[in-house]
Amino acid sequence: MAVWQQVLALDAKYNAYRSPNNPQFRTLYIRRRSQLLREHAKNEKDGSSRKEYLHLRAQLLSSRYGSPSFSDQGSIKSRSFSLRSIGRNTESLESMTVGGSDNRKYHHRRHMSNSSLKYLYEGPMKHVYDSIEVVPTSVAEASKAMAGGKSLSENYAFSGMHHIFDQHSAAVTSVKFANDDKSRVACCSLDGTLSICQVIPPPATVICMLKGHKSGVTDFVWSLSNDVILSVSLDGTARLWDVAAGSCMRVIEDSIGSELLCCVFQPLNNNMFVTGNSRSQVQVMNMSTGKGYKGGSSKVTGRVHALTFDASGRILWAGDERGSVYSFTVDVATGKLTKTRRMTVSEGHPITSLSARAWISREARDPCLLVNCCVNSLCLFRIVSEDGALQLRKSFPIKQRTSFVKSTFCPLMSFRQGACVISGSEDMCVYFFDVTKETKPCVNKLLGHSAPVMDVAFNCDESLLASCDANGMVIIWKREGKQGIL
Repeated sequence: MAVWQQVLALDAKYNAYRSPNNPQFRTLYIRRRSQLLREHAKNEKDGSSRKEYLHLRAQLLSSRYGSPSFSDQGSIKSRSFSLRSIGRNTESLESMTVGGSDNRKYHHRRHMSNSSLKYLYEGPMKHVYDSIEVVPTSVAEASKAMAGGKSLSENYAFSGMHHIFDQHSAAVTSVKFANDDKSRVACCSLDGTLSICQVIPPPATVICMLKGHKSGVTDFVWSLSNDVILSVSLDGTARLWDVAAGSCMRVIEDSIGSELLCCVFQPLNNNMFVTGNSRSQVQVMNMSTGKGYKGGSSKVTGRVHALTFDASGRILWAGDERGSVYSFTVDVATGKLTKTRRMTVSEGHPITSLSARAWISREARDPCLLVNCCVNSLCLFRIVSEDGALQLRKSFPIKQRTSFVKSTFCPLMSFRQGACVISGSEDMCVYFFDVTKETKPCVNKLLGHSAPVMDVAFNCDESLLASCDANGMVIIWKREGKQGIL
């Protein structure tokens, strides 16, 4: 089976060259190739013929299309990217509002000294991060020795495609592995369904389809115990699904009857969840009663596209269609929502994804917020106060102007120098960026999709990566030997 996966990876590598003006054809082609190769892998027993086929196929494709501009493993190592396409936007990002109130904006640069940041960890922010046992250090020679000496780009190299899922007939808007789980992945689609799949052990299969929404599903999230999935839809409802039974447990209608665009569980109390709708409302809900909490609703300036909590569950961020990120404090006991900050990332350009992380690596505990904004840029912000104020740390070039592209932090801390974030992109690629590098931050790039990549997700041990696209295809990528991620 491994050789046929290499053949599929080879075909995917050249897929961008086929019918450049017809992406639908490229999608159909790679799906059909995946089906045929799986069938042959079951029936073919002569391993030498498989290797010979791979060799001949590589020669044929190279002769037909020439040498591709990326590596033979379906990924590329560190390359330089021009920042011209986001030059003006980056300048505006660096001088943007930082921690401004709802009624005022501060258009000036704000710098913090090391002593100021130290104060945040030992002062008012200490209670937020005091549960984190890892102590950052700039010297970790013993840990690096345990890691085996691989560079970050080598660590995030991929050997090809593990599987391709094509059960959805419209764009797949989100993909997520179950919590602390290597094998189960779920995705939601604008065709109105969700699917739960098992990717290991092979063969990868669709376990069940969750049907009930009357319109496109925009977002979903696993509960902490993985026994419940929460989904939201353009039909104005949130649904709670029993994962084991594959059935709907409860339907909750939006309080003002508007489209629901995003959702998130409170991380320490999964009986509480939050939704964002198309009429600028953020609402804290009770899963047991299906009703909103008193004082648990707040308005922002535009459609709410993204939500995320910090690890403590005390701070909530919401991103809207007008380019603003709002921070709220949440009372875990009462569900009361208090708006604290507003920051404009880029006026008039939608925020499409938010992810919070209390650390970046074992050598740099640094609470950060990862933000996708439709300005061809993935932005990393430092969280600088206990009420969610933000300071721009760095931005990375991707292609994003109109699509609801999402990104994520790599789930495991590494003993190596460097730390990675991953993002989809409208140029049909998956990008890996080292947040610690000042130049050439892109350490890998996966090619194989034939439509904008909407979302990306690692499983818990980073052995598999899932990516989904606007044509409804989900690719499971297999990472090369994962020793060294601890």
